[in-house]
Amino acid sequence: MSTDIEELTKVDLAACYRLMVKYGMTDIIYNHITAQVPGNEKLFFINGLGLHYSEVCASNLYTVDLEGNIVHKPDLPYGISRAGYVIHSAIHAARDDVRCIIHTHTRAGMAVSSLKEGLLPLTQTAMRFYERIGYHDYEGPAVDKDEQKRLVADLGSHNAMILRNHGLLTCGATVAEAFNLMLWLETACKAQVDTLAMGREIIVPDVAVLNRTARLYDPDVRQFGLLEWDAMLRLLDRDDPSYRD
Repeated sequence: MSTDIEELTKVDLAACYRLMVKYGMTDIIYNHITAQVPGNEKLFFINGLGLHYSEVCASNLYTVDLEGNIVHKPDLPYGISRAGYVIHSAIHAARDDVRCIIHTHTRAGMAVSSLKEGLLPLTQTAMRFYERIGYHDYEGPAVDKDEQKRLVADLGSHNAMILRNHGLLTCGATVAEAFNLMLWLETACKAQVDTLAMGREIIVPDVAVLNRTARLYDPDVRQFGLLEWDAMLRLLDRDDPSYRD
């Protein structure tokens, strides 16, 4: 039987799926967001592979263990994404500070993931990730469990990673923090694509400014995501509160 905190986690996770639709970060039924089951580090919630993000709600989330076994399956004719299991289970198992993981295939994210230099500190938004983002080389669709150790090693202690020639990944201690980080990373990628497309001379602040800016965005300085999460839920509730069902 679910506890109150489990239900709240499911509601937050379902809200995150709906927010990804609102902010244009979906890939039809593909990609995945997971949240660890409170009090059980060996289980996590994930979407069914067949639901559009706009259809995800608290009651139709799947519960999966770290071996990929479906522990709880809603009354739906779908399974789960193999890549979702491989990527998310590896990070959940390796990082006890991570409770939520988001993976995307957005246009801007894929574009930046294909650049040798990766994410550049061109904007304040991008500077948040200065020296705080990992990179993982493309090995094909992430369906091989052998890739897990390299994914974890490349992420390291960071909460954001660019999967080269693939997409973006963020994680956090809460759903709210992981979502905020992904929204900022996506915005930084969009700004970089726009800036480089102008073909003009680029200004990059000096290293001291980059380091100071990044430090001011660290979670122990300010917990971005938590501050605006209630506002994000109100935004969803005004349009369609069915994510709570």
